[in-house]
Amino acid sequence: MPMDLPTAIQLGQFVNAAYSPSSTTPLTYAPPLGYQVVQPIYGNDLATDISSGPDDAVPFGFIAQSPAGVAPQIVVAIRGTEGIWEWVQDARFNRVTCPFAAGAGTTDDGFTDVYMSLTTGSPSGPRVVSALAPLLKAAPTATLTITGHSLGSALATLLALDVVEQGVTDTPAVTTFASPLVGDGQFAATYNSELPNTWRIANAVDIVPKLPPPNWGFVHVNTLFSVSSLGKAKLNPVCCHAMDTYLYLLDQLNGGSTLKLDASCVGLI
Repeated sequence: MPMDLPTAIQLGQFVNAAYSPSSTTPLTYAPPLGYQVVQPIYGNDLATDISSGPDDAVPFGFIAQSPAGVAPQIVVAIRGTEGIWEWVQDARFNRVTCPFAAGAGTTDDGFTDVYMSLTTGSPSGPRVVSALAPLLKAAPTATLTITGHSLGSALATLLALDVVEQGVTDTPAVTTFASPLVGDGQFAATYNSELPNTWRIANAVDIVPKLPPPNWGFVHVNTLFSVSSLGKAKLNPVCCHAMDTYLYLLDQLNGGSTLKLDASCVGLI
């Protein structure tokens, strides 16, 4: 089945909303399509540029619910971090046993640490997977979609498998943008068998989807949808990785001309 480009574009706009809270006191977001935020998501951003230390909880995105009158849907949107470059520079690419799925191999220790720190409502609230269970129980016909960009894609991948393993739902849909590799071959095989409804969108000239190095034992999950900004945007790491670049490329493939590159990425050099 081909990827649904309009849906992917909409989910990218959810991720953009996760990057830009409309208020931080209190924390509020403005997701697209009239969706209402049910819970904000917090996490420890560890060694990235917006964190002051390993115990510093920061906003990571939200859980949102569709408005009345449309097919019921819950969307989890998780942002990446500008500190991805600090992570790339400093990471040792160690792997740890996947902590929530027996027999699911190993996952990157940094991504796993951040994922296990994610909470809802407040920095001391319940974990995301725990918060989703009552929401889906209260709306048994609702679908669950999980999306993220960059580091947020790695977290979305871990959350999706956790959701299935904990019996919250066995049919989540997952769309990620610019995801790094998350785990080893056993993790990827487990994920692929339990979450076939996954699209992993990657810019061919973006370095982040190539890290950690596959020859260090990491394997991507399915299913790749490749785009390329070569000849369409500046060929530098920031522009190749930016969420706006991904949305621009998908919009172009969909025959649109509404979504634009960030002004700093227009041009070829």
